[in-house]
Amino acid sequence: MSHAEDDHFDFEPVPGLPEELPDGERILWQGAPNWKVLTLSAFYVGGVLVYFVLLMAWRLYARTQAGDTITEAMVAALSLWPLLVSAVLILSIIGWYSAKTTLYTITNRRVVMRIGIALSTTINVPFKAVASAALRSRMLGTGDIPLTLKGPERLGYVHLWPHVRPWRYRIPEPMLRAVPDAASVAGILSRALVDAEGGAATDPQPESSGSTVEDGKASAGAMA
Repeated sequence: MSHAEDDHFDFEPVPGLPEELPDGERILWQGAPNWKVLTLSAFYVGGVLVYFVLLMAWRLYARTQAGDTITEAMVAALSLWPLLVSAVLILSIIGWYSAKTTLYTITNRRVVMRIGIALSTTINVPFKAVASAALRSRMLGTGDIPLTLKGPERLGYVHLWPHVRPWRYRIPEPMLRAVPDAASVAGILSRALVDAEGGAATDPQPESSGSTVEDGKASAGAMA
C-alpha cells in the first residue's frame, strides 16, 4: 500500500490517480460519495440534530418547572436554534466538500482512494493486500464498502478518516463510503478480486446485512 500527495487535481495525469496507469491495468469504476449520505453517516448531522432538539425540550421543561410562562420558556428554548442551525450548516459544508474532493477508483489490480480536504492524499490498496471486502447498504441505494487488509503494513485511522470503517482503531479498514449504486460497485469489486486470483467471479448476494468477498472468493456475510 502507498500514498501520494497532490494539492491540485488539475495536475492528475488520470483523474483520481497520481500517475498514468501501467500497461495492462484499466479502470473498472470511478465514483464519489453521495454527500448527503456521507454527511449523515460520517459527520452525524442527524445525531447533532437530535441532541439539540432534546436539549431544547429539556430547557423548555426546566424553565416551565422553574415558574416561567410558556412563552418565556419557549423563548429560552428557541435561543438554542442559532447554534443548531450553525452546527448543521458547518457539518453539511464539511460533508459536501469532503465528497467533492474524494474520488474512489477500482481497477483490475487495486483500489485507489483520493481523499482529503485541506491536503489531498492518494491511497493505493493493491488486491494482494485485501483479505476481504464487505458491503453495507444505506439509504438512496448507497452503501459502504470496507476493505479488510492482510500483511504487516497498516494505514492510520486518523489518516483515513472519514474513509475508514468505524471503531476499527487497532487494525483500520479503509472504506469506500456512501458509494452510489453500491450493489453494482460491490459486484465490480467482487469480480475484480476473483479475477485477480484466477477464479470464477460470483456477484455478492443482495442481503441487507451485507456481503463479503474473502481472499478472492465471493460469499455472503454480515458486517459488524
